[in-house]
Amino acid sequence: MHVHGRPPPAVDAFTTPAERLHMPIRRARAVLALSAVAVAAATIAVAFNGTASAASTLGASAAERGRYFGTAIAAGRLSNSQYSTIAAREFNMITAENEMKWDATEPQQGRFSYSQGDQIVNFALSRGLKVRGHALAWHAQQPDWARNMSGQALRNAMLNHVTQVATYYRGKIHSWDVVNEAFADGGSGARRDSNLQRTGNDWIEAAFRAARAADPNAKLCYNDYNTDNWNDAKTQAVYRMVQDFKSRGVPIDCVGLQSHFTGGSNYPSNYRTTLSSFAALGVDVQITELDITNANATAYANTVRDCYAVPRCNGITVWGVRDSDSWRSNESPLLFDGSGNKKAAYNSVLSALNEGTPTNPSSPGQSSSQPGNGGGCTATVVPGTVWGDRYNTTVNVSGSTNWIVTVTLTSPQRVSTTWSGTFSWDSSGVVMTVRPNGSGNSFGFTTMMNGNSGARPSVSCRTA
Repeated sequence: MHVHGRPPPAVDAFTTPAERLHMPIRRARAVLALSAVAVAAATIAVAFNGTASAASTLGASAAERGRYFGTAIAAGRLSNSQYSTIAAREFNMITAENEMKWDATEPQQGRFSYSQGDQIVNFALSRGLKVRGHALAWHAQQPDWARNMSGQALRNAMLNHVTQVATYYRGKIHSWDVVNEAFADGGSGARRDSNLQRTGNDWIEAAFRAARAADPNAKLCYNDYNTDNWNDAKTQAVYRMVQDFKSRGVPIDCVGLQSHFTGGSNYPSNYRTTLSSFAALGVDVQITELDITNANATAYANTVRDCYAVPRCNGITVWGVRDSDSWRSNESPLLFDGSGNKKAAYNSVLSALNEGTPTNPSSPGQSSSQPGNGGGCTATVVPGTVWGDRYNTTVNVSGSTNWIVTVTLTSPQRVSTTWSGTFSWDSSGVVMTVRPNGSGNSFGFTTMMNGNSGARPSVSCRTA
């Protein structure tokens, strides 16, 4: 239950009033009890401030550095215990391979099917993992009824699809690939000829606007392949589109580079330039479908290092769990072999991830820029009292008085008390949306750890 009121008193940093009512009468036992709690609190504080040794899984290491390291999974493989165990243990972001695409979610016009997508989302959220949505609008994997449409009828059907699917998953998706692979290969820099493109050159913009209206808190991404080399015409064309969108206020928050590399030979030397150039436009950059022929360990590590060198490169996703699960399985391109064993590339990636500078999510001054609507809003986390099995958090907002802050917890943590804001939650109970209630530009909340003492909430801010 969520109780709205004033912040709990911080008279005692280690015990709640209820705990004090049940303190042993004898002084010696009281001292021992307090000492034990103090030791436990000190242990928790160490956990909050980072671990002494390097993280031992990909997702944990990325999370310590304010990023994610994810994988794409298929609902049909989740019954394989080796597959699902690796996915849950190693990664902190999950992408559905095919289960959220148009043919899967709307097989008949106006009749939506979310059962397979829900399997992916439930698998992730029940384990405290975030979800990338893939993909709302794409020229491929359309249902037959859409392939047979054109013109305004197809435009309307596409926009309805974007709206319905993004609305259904609202509050559960970290980032959406709103539009996928809309540019042609080769040196022309042109848009790909498709039934969607033939509805009008503004179809991509229309899809992004529909997605923002349907899910205001998700990050909205454009996703494509062969956009890794900064000098390529396709990369430059996508860059110009994003630049144009940002200049006109079209709601785009991120660019996804699929980065399907071939043994390192087409890992471009200017890859970092590509990442930083997109980021300089004011969007996040995500590596969304990484796989490398023969899992070249050097190319994998360099990809991680290039991402970490760009502050707005906030996540990497490999396209599959084991080699046997890959769409390029004959090229052995992933971090685990077909038997679930870690490969040399896994070790190189983990080492490169651990080289990054940790960010302490409970440190004063942690800020997070908002994901959309043109900027002008920053949310800063100020950690408060930790006591027993709970902790306080204050969030200060600057840059706007008309703000919306999204707070994301790590399950099974839950908010128990809030103050100085208007609060709402998604169905998972871990994503909280906060708006001002006339009390100023700060709000706070108390979180129950529920056995997870190391996690701290992430925040993002956007203007309303």
